[in-house]
Amino acid sequence: MSSNNYKILVVDDEEDILEFLGYNLKKEGFSVFLARDGSTAIEQSKKNTPHLILLDIMMPGMDGIEVCEKIRALPTVGKTIIAFLTARGEDYSQIAGFQAGGDDYITKPIKPKVLISRINALLKRVGWSELSTGQENSVITKGDLVVDRDKYIVFKGKEELILPKKEFELLLLLSSKPGRVFTRDEIFQMIWEDNVIVGDRTIDVHIRKLREKIGEGHIRTIKGVGYKFAE
Repeated sequence: MSSNNYKILVVDDEEDILEFLGYNLKKEGFSVFLARDGSTAIEQSKKNTPHLILLDIMMPGMDGIEVCEKIRALPTVGKTIIAFLTARGEDYSQIAGFQAGGDDYITKPIKPKVLISRINALLKRVGWSELSTGQENSVITKGDLVVDRDKYIVFKGKEELILPKKEFELLLLLSSKPGRVFTRDEIFQMIWEDNVIVGDRTIDVHIRKLREKIGEGHIRTIKGVGYKFAE
């Protein structure tokens, strides 16, 4: 899907930011819709079903977290990517944003080229052409690393890696959404489930073993939060 087929909704209460983001996105060929408040953003989401929403966190009235929760409740925008916009220095919890249904966050101010690169990475991550046919990509490729979810194998270059079940599931979870921070609680629930009692350092041990096998640069630690797979 080319850029001019993607619809992006930009939500921010500051007019100059709306104009700046809107101008640069339109210049790249995206179809752009603008909203200055949460209520308008929800209506625009219902009407236009955007592929991606850039959503400001700190807005008067209904803040970005509440807007995200309401948009996620709309049945027509379930696959929409939501990236929070947050100014440097704002007291913002990544965990709260992800729990509300956000996929990523972008710190402003941001240079246009960097913004476009982030947006393209987010759109590529979801794989809209595959989602539209109801198919999920069974192979995840990142540099020399290949994860095949169907065959349950991992390649680093030409070398096939033999991973224990939990290590493979952990790698598959993180690599399925590069750049997305998974909290420790999320990882426990998705990999070990709530009814399994494991030690506090279980995740750390598995991450360490994965890094030894796939290389240090793929999995990054977000101190005090969790882990993410590098974009």
